[in-house]
Amino acid sequence: MAIVNTENKQKTIKNEVSLTGVGLHTGKNVTLTFKPATANFGLAFKRVDLEGAPVIEADANYVTNTQRGTCLEKNGVVIQTSEHVLAALVGLDIDNAIIELNASEPPIMDGSSKFFIEALEKAGIVELDATREEFVVSDVISYTDEESGSEILVMPAKEYQITTMVDFGTKVLGTQNATLNQISDFKDEIANSRTFSFLHEIEMLLEHGLIKGGDLNNAIVYVDKPLSPETMDKLRAAFKKDNIAVKPNGILDNLTLHHPNEAARHKLLDVLGDLALVGTRIRGKVIANKPGHFVNTQFAKKLSKLIKNERRNNVPKIDLNQEPLMDVTQIMDMLPHRQPFLLLDKVFELTDHHVVGMKNVTMNEEFFKGHFPGAPVMPGVLIVEAMAQTGGILVLSTVPDPENYLTFFMKMDKVKFKRKVSPGDTLIFKCSLITPIRRGICHMQGYAYANGKLCAEAELMAQISKVK
Repeated sequence: MAIVNTENKQKTIKNEVSLTGVGLHTGKNVTLTFKPATANFGLAFKRVDLEGAPVIEADANYVTNTQRGTCLEKNGVVIQTSEHVLAALVGLDIDNAIIELNASEPPIMDGSSKFFIEALEKAGIVELDATREEFVVSDVISYTDEESGSEILVMPAKEYQITTMVDFGTKVLGTQNATLNQISDFKDEIANSRTFSFLHEIEMLLEHGLIKGGDLNNAIVYVDKPLSPETMDKLRAAFKKDNIAVKPNGILDNLTLHHPNEAARHKLLDVLGDLALVGTRIRGKVIANKPGHFVNTQFAKKLSKLIKNERRNNVPKIDLNQEPLMDVTQIMDMLPHRQPFLLLDKVFELTDHHVVGMKNVTMNEEFFKGHFPGAPVMPGVLIVEAMAQTGGILVLSTVPDPENYLTFFMKMDKVKFKRKVSPGDTLIFKCSLITPIRRGICHMQGYAYANGKLCAEAELMAQISKVK
């Protein structure tokens, strides 16, 4: 497994675009607006109907409920049924977007991703000046839900692919399979596949008032039990129809299947939307047997954790004997620090979004004179300072006259020390932007590695200020 920067550029939409409909479970009218977002922003929902317009990132760790769709919750703010919208964004290869809502749930539309696809294409899709990261799968990773027997796995492949297999053990809906061989096929092959339910589930949901925005145009209903006159009356009232009947293929009428295996295709749509919560594009083939939102999102959480660990342990591969991009003299031309407080010896990589630097830790360091002199250990605060100086190179590289600027800490968060650093160790630092640099403020994730192993990490925020 590895996290790699690809040659593919990140994408967002060109213009904002809105669409209005009804929430399936709330029955309330809702307006959804897609808005462009900057590189490395990712996908996030924004509740404009609430004070402060809180933002909920599309993150598997915010999943709280998967009963009737994938529900996200952050600080008490809820987003219901996120999967169809997220599937449309990933299906159009969009990395960054804001999804504004004036209610807790996106409009159900016709129960598929079709209308979201149309809206996003109308908005236009543009490339950003930043490369896309991918999680490259090299071993089989799996998750099984023992209670339901559902299983989902990902195996090595040249691109992101998904296969779903469904079997509900009913005559009306037998075994079905669906496959997406490449993301570019999503629009034509998967996007218009609508959500579905069985009659016994519809009855239960109606009795408990849990499906207020449904009608025969946004959900396929498979009739898995005899229709009594009482049930017919309930359905006519619920769906506001004078007549309801069962088609020969076992679904309620007023709706024609788009595909013979539409159920399996919609399950694939759900898998794509739920795995968008991983937050990183996957290079591998996903195989899902009897998928559902619970197993999908549990798998997304597992992948998210693996990716986080991989990113933390992804030691930059540099040849310490090669000529550096910047030596200590060039570093001093940019940074105001001097010995004994200059804690960076060389810079090997510098792009618009990350920097890699190095320090040789020797016994001659001034701090070793008083910090555990009998068993010398580099102070953790100085490891963070060295990390910050590395990040300072990144932020100062954005101005034409870095010698006229100073860099000051604004915040340190999630600081962790994993192992000690001793004389003779070689420290490698990598700092990557979490958000784009704005008004001289740099928010970055920093890692420090000693002899090929992670020794410290922190989220750092700093600001450059012009020397008066």
